[in-house]
Amino acid sequence: MSPDSIAKLGLGTIGAHAGVHQTNELENSDPIFLTSSFSFESAAQAAAVFAGEADGNIYSRFTNPTVRSFEERLAALEAGEACIATASGMSAILTTILGLLESGDHIVSSRSIFGTTTGLLQMLAKFGVQTTFVDLTDMNAWARAITSRTRLLFLETPSNPLNEIADVAALAALAHGHPNCLLVVDNCLCTPVLQQPLRLGADVVVHSATKYLDGQGRCVGGAIVTTAERIRDKFFPLLRAAGPSMSPFNAWVFLKGLETLKLRMEAHSASAQHIASWLIQHPRVERVFYPGLADHPQHALAERQQRAFGGVVSFTMRGARAAAWQVVDHTKLFTITGNLGDSRSIITHPATTTHGRLKAEQRESMGITDSLVRLSIGLEDAADLISDLDQALGRN
Repeated sequence: MSPDSIAKLGLGTIGAHAGVHQTNELENSDPIFLTSSFSFESAAQAAAVFAGEADGNIYSRFTNPTVRSFEERLAALEAGEACIATASGMSAILTTILGLLESGDHIVSSRSIFGTTTGLLQMLAKFGVQTTFVDLTDMNAWARAITSRTRLLFLETPSNPLNEIADVAALAALAHGHPNCLLVVDNCLCTPVLQQPLRLGADVVVHSATKYLDGQGRCVGGAIVTTAERIRDKFFPLLRAAGPSMSPFNAWVFLKGLETLKLRMEAHSASAQHIASWLIQHPRVERVFYPGLADHPQHALAERQQRAFGGVVSFTMRGARAAAWQVVDHTKLFTITGNLGDSRSIITHPATTTHGRLKAEQRESMGITDSLVRLSIGLEDAADLISDLDQALGRN
């Protein structure tokens, strides 16, 4: 199907049909091209393809049909022109920064981001790229932090793990009011099923495909979605030269994951809403962080820019780290790991795992307390997960 035809379809249909290129074998499932390189019929053809004068595959570091199918499908789901796949979510963020910035440039970032992303942005200082961290929801802070050298506004929404919501349209307008400044949105927690930042004015969307795009915790990968010109001129040359490449096998896994993404995100969100509503009534729970709750500070904003509220629920315990660890250690259906977006539910203590390498004052400024617990709600029955949490919370 043509891109124009695909764009008119619903997200569930796009997830099943975009990026399909049937070979002469007439396979009904996407093929995997597990090859390092591709051959040519003549020296002239090889020269033309290498020179960019003719279409064709060269080397799987930067041209592979399976990876390309994943890129086309994700771009269609995000309502973007083009996509480039990478080896991980962090390599997608790094590729975005290296492709768009140079020494002397400046980033304004939300401080409410994945701990490793914070570490990466801090590392960039030695290459002459400075970052100012601000409160995700404070528009005045964003505006004050922008300088004449600011080239990127970077954020996650919802944030990980506190589910803060940014006004994407307002931040896009702010970025575009300054010369050469772009808005980059990490859409990992929502996926394009629940939120399409490009439609809200963002310039670049990044993903950790490792999470919900796969959906079963099998492979590591990342992706960038933006304009075809930006992919061609800024990111593809970097991928070709530096090689932060997605493997064809992983691309095939993600392709199959995208086929069920709409159904899964709806199920994750429905169960998370049910569990968050139960948690706020528990006497040992101090506070619940979930945008689907009416008392969430950005609940109305989340209703406007998301189709549902996602599968991540965080909460603080009445007590310090010992109380949080007790819950983590005594659940039976939740896996203790730092990942999220799996079909199996996950429980995490962010202060000592995903954000554990940050300084204590950084965690405090981000709201990552010792009593915070993060849940990634899987595809189990919500009633069973509640029963499991109830017995874990009920221990003295």
